[in-house]
Amino acid sequence: MTDRSPALHRFDLDVVGAGLPVAAAREELGAAARTGAMVVTAPPGTGKTTLVPPLVANLVGGLTLVTQPRRVAVRAAARRLASLDGSPLGGPVGFTVRGERTVGKGTAVEMLTPGVLLRRLLADPELPGVSAVVLDEVHERSLETDLLLGMLAETRQLREDLLVGAMSATLDARAVAEVLDGAAIVEVPSALHPLRTEHAPSPSPRLDARGVTREFLDHLARTAARAQREEGRDALVFVPGAREVDQTVARLQGLVDGVEVLPLHGRLPAAQQDRATGGRRPGEPPRIVVSTALAESSLTVPGVHLVVDAGLSREVRRDRGRDMSGLVTVSASRAAIEQRAGRAARQGPGRAVRVFSEAELAGMPAQSPPEITAADLTDAALWLACWGTPRGEGLPLLTPPPAAEIRAAEDTLRALGLVDEEGRPTPAGRRTAKLPVGVREARALLAGGPSAAEIVAAVSDDHRPTGADLPRLLADLRAGRAPGAERWRRERDRLTRLAGSSDGSASPGAVLALARPERIARRVGDGSRSYLLASGTRAALPEGSGLLGAPWLAVWEVQRAEGRAADGTGAVIRAAAPLTEDEALDLGAGLLVEERTARLENGTVRARRRRALGAIELSSTPVAATADDTAPAVLAAVRERGLDALNWSDTARNLRHRLALIHRELGDPWPAMDEDALLATLETWLAPHVRTRLDGIDLVSALRTLLPWPEASELDALAPERLPVPSGSTARIDYPAPDEEGGRPVLAVKLQELFGLAETPRLVRGRVPVLFHLLSPARRPLAVTDDLRSFWDGPYREVRKEMRGRYPKHPWPEDPWTAPATARTTARLRSS
Repeated sequence: MTDRSPALHRFDLDVVGAGLPVAAAREELGAAARTGAMVVTAPPGTGKTTLVPPLVANLVGGLTLVTQPRRVAVRAAARRLASLDGSPLGGPVGFTVRGERTVGKGTAVEMLTPGVLLRRLLADPELPGVSAVVLDEVHERSLETDLLLGMLAETRQLREDLLVGAMSATLDARAVAEVLDGAAIVEVPSALHPLRTEHAPSPSPRLDARGVTREFLDHLARTAARAQREEGRDALVFVPGAREVDQTVARLQGLVDGVEVLPLHGRLPAAQQDRATGGRRPGEPPRIVVSTALAESSLTVPGVHLVVDAGLSREVRRDRGRDMSGLVTVSASRAAIEQRAGRAARQGPGRAVRVFSEAELAGMPAQSPPEITAADLTDAALWLACWGTPRGEGLPLLTPPPAAEIRAAEDTLRALGLVDEEGRPTPAGRRTAKLPVGVREARALLAGGPSAAEIVAAVSDDHRPTGADLPRLLADLRAGRAPGAERWRRERDRLTRLAGSSDGSASPGAVLALARPERIARRVGDGSRSYLLASGTRAALPEGSGLLGAPWLAVWEVQRAEGRAADGTGAVIRAAAPLTEDEALDLGAGLLVEERTARLENGTVRARRRRALGAIELSSTPVAATADDTAPAVLAAVRERGLDALNWSDTARNLRHRLALIHRELGDPWPAMDEDALLATLETWLAPHVRTRLDGIDLVSALRTLLPWPEASELDALAPERLPVPSGSTARIDYPAPDEEGGRPVLAVKLQELFGLAETPRLVRGRVPVLFHLLSPARRPLAVTDDLRSFWDGPYREVRKEMRGRYPKHPWPEDPWTAPATARTTARLRSS
């Protein structure tokens, strides 16, 4: 890559990089950038976010886009670079976040969130007017950043002049470089000063079923206040979420004097965020900043020499079985713990206090899982479809989306009319993907009429309805009574402009149902607070909710829960609005099914005509069963109850066992006879033999349909039903059950019938010796052996000594080798 001129703006890198450890690598960074693709690893606080963007902008001479994973980090990074450059925001340095854009014609570096850049790429993959893109904090493995990395790798094939870079605190640099087709790697070493680390575990649990415990937050606040008094310097306290930030700030304000306590999280107004990230001015008191993970790596809080870490993180988790995704509080990864502690030693000697034990640290995961493996992939599936790589197939990604999850997401998009049968976006899907909200919110916004904007603004931000009652929250937001009302109004107005004009005005419940038809729910019974969702999930309204009594709901948010709160359902509804039955049936029309069902009850097939909205049964009427009902009902019963539901005759069971032994020894083409294998092939072997009742099925004939041909002709030679014995009779062989690992075929026969037999018979082409159970004349066991020669020459003498007195009428010869084998008594043997 060659320098381009004239440049939009030349940054003074000596001024920008003064005092930054990363500045020592300027020549190496410049050389890497000239190759067109670069990967930079540098610990938090070394200045990579400050220096690399202007260095790249100077090199390419055009607009450089730089992503930061959070809006607060975007603003902070842009503000710091503009300050060092001595220019106003919106000049050489600008930024764009959802709902706010501050750039100008001369902007050379534009900071933005991954979501903003992703939608620009979808609008025009060639990124006209852009000379370079730098993805920062790639190690966080957010879903949007992972997708951007793969998409930009493909964009470079369209535009060889586009410089693409990736930066992070800790990552597998080689894997990222491989995605970017062999990008140059620059590793900037840590510039940590001495760091003291200590543990101050809480006597109370950090977490319970409801989240972070109050007792732990009390201990955390006391620990932070004491450590700040001891150090007398600025402190940074890490907690998992905005709620814990606010609660910890309130506790600290009652514990410290002459110290400013500041919150830092994504829900705060920009002015408060800027206050926490702007650094302490001369003459101001020491500060304690209580922050979520956004200060872990993507954002530097200046002046910090003390870190107090709760050791917790809020991460996306997906419960596919209950169709629930959301943020859950878990132990942070060990990598995150190290990054947090390092914040204390960037500008001098520091101290890190970990409010958990060393044993707890050892049990924490090494890394947090990539978001693509745990998140709801509905939005991602639409982006990938619009990019031209449905399901991510063919796109270079650090981690491919889980196959089951991405196909489920694609099914959801298809039900919403946003992709076609091949996974390609429909016109509605393309329009939806461009809106700066999630797929579901966008669909509701476009179809829900003028009222949809205020409803989507409420559910897409972090507003929590009391008692899950969304209509009540909306009333409080309109009246300015709810926290964040002003933020909600701004978002409502922005969404109204984006949606444009539309006809009608839907109720809150109807808007939610447009977005999530599978979460239309009906009360399970009069007086109950439990509901069945169309998806099949059961969940309960909180006790005392204003929605209690509503027969139908549109549910927006549902979370796993146990105990009384969940009313035995395993989940609690966190946000919902009432629906009429007509609205439910109209908006859930795509989930309506009318089907004929048949079940096996007490051995007889009974049929019903059923109408349902997803899993919600609307009506069920008995009808006469027909021949077409029989096989599906019987097969369903067998799948549900297992093979024991069938009436196995001794002959059928023995055939199954014989075939199992042959498969165990010879493998294919002989069929497996274990339960899983037979249940998986019911349509092949059982269905053609089904009759109106279970006891009418010929299981011997059914199993024989699985026999391979022409090998089937060997069945009786490989595993005969009976075996001739020297007495002239035959004995039935008992074969081991399919799940009896290493089991042996057993021949139970009277000892006298085997006189003279030396060689133990072997089955399945000589692979398996028969195990003899030698019986007394009363058919009680005397010995077990698969070596008759050794038995006659040894143990037989002891058996003879004991048995000849007990059974004197039966032969017990001294020489079993020459005695005639017989099933008769001695007297009958002489008379014959």
